[in-house]
Amino acid sequence: MSYVPLEDCLDKAKGSVYKLTLMVAKRAQQLAEGAQSLIEDEKEDKPIKMALKEISQGYIQAK
Repeated sequence: MSYVPLEDCLDKAKGSVYKLTLMVAKRAQQLAEGAQSLIEDEKEDKPIKMALKEISQGYIQAK
C-alpha cells in the first residue's frame, strides 16, 4: 500500500483543505458507485485512496 502526500493534493486544490475535502468526497462517491478509475488502481485500494491518488497525479483539478 502506498502513501499519498497531502501536500501534493493541496497543490491541486489551490491550497484549500475545504476544496480538497469536497473533491475527494465527490470522486470517492463516483468510484464507489462504479465509475472507471483514471489511474492503474490496486485491488485493495478503497475509493478514498484512489481519489487521492487521482488528485495527486493531476487527473482531477479544482474548479
